[in-house]
Amino acid sequence: MRRRGFTLIELMMTVAIISIVASVAIPKFGNMIVRAKESSTKGALGGIRSAISIYYSDMEGVNPSAGGLMTALTTGGKYLDHPPYARVPVPGNHGDQSSVLDYVGAYTDVGNWVYFGSTGAVAVNCTHPDTSAQIWSTW
Repeated sequence: MRRRGFTLIELMMTVAIISIVASVAIPKFGNMIVRAKESSTKGALGGIRSAISIYYSDMEGVNPSAGGLMTALTTGGKYLDHPPYARVPVPGNHGDQSSVLDYVGAYTDVGNWVYFGSTGAVAVNCTHPDTSAQIWSTW
């Protein structure tokens, strides 16, 4: 009568192969979470910039006020439904920020949005590099 099953050597080889594949794949998946947060922030930044551009056109050449960017863009839901989050995945992890800091002469590295009322430009208020080694505040 013939016995069916796997030998100990076959099982050990299978475990070794699975652990090698896992040691390569797990770091790749960990980096995907960071890249997803970065993409979300960059997409939200593009959305805010588009909303400011439409607001500028609707108001015939006037940018939103420096103290009320998100209020101007979200009131009535005409430009934005809600203030988007800046999800800046950095070593210090700023967390998810939806607040806007009016430009005061220097980036404060809080991880929220920073708005330049005179030009209508908006950026990410972070001085750390992203995964492609670009400083967030240059986006």
